[in-house]
Amino acid sequence: MLDILKKTLLESPIVKKGEYNYFIHPITDGIMLVEPDLLREVSDAIIKIADLNVDKIVCMEAMGIHIATALSLETNIPFVVVRKRCYDLDDEVVVHQVTGYSECELYINGIRKGEKILIVDDVVSTGGTMIAVLNALNSAGVEIADIVAIVEKGNGKERIKKETGYEVKTLVKVDVNEGKVVIEDSIL
Repeated sequence: MLDILKKTLLESPIVKKGEYNYFIHPITDGIMLVEPDLLREVSDAIIKIADLNVDKIVCMEAMGIHIATALSLETNIPFVVVRKRCYDLDDEVVVHQVTGYSECELYINGIRKGEKILIVDDVVSTGGTMIAVLNALNSAGVEIADIVAIVEKGNGKERIKKETGYEVKTLVKVDVNEGKVVIEDSIL
């Protein structure tokens, strides 16, 4: 399972930004061609492992949007996007995000206290974005039923568990060694 995802990850070009080896992939960057078969495979995998007894899917802008769209179309569950732009709506939840690369504000609209949600994201690396979003969603009174990230790189998954108590399911765990993506583990 996940043959297309694994193949495309192994073929990913690597860009070095400072000391960080950054892999370029259709799911995590929207660069190269985003093929329907890849999105379908990822969506099907999420359906197999996630708690879908939810009111909404929550994804992060920008690279979670295509994942949430594919999943929403398959499950008929609506989705909400954690945005990088403030809209000043009455129920807007502000999220202060700190990652290994940046610091900024994110904004969540369209959630209500008591709703059950599934969070989907493209990649978890440092865990900074996910921790900030989880804390904001908890403050807003929603129930987090499940969390799925497509790719795991680094120690973010463990950091999220330690700091929030939430488990993040990931489809594949990767690292970059000698200028190439290495798949270390896979859930399916």
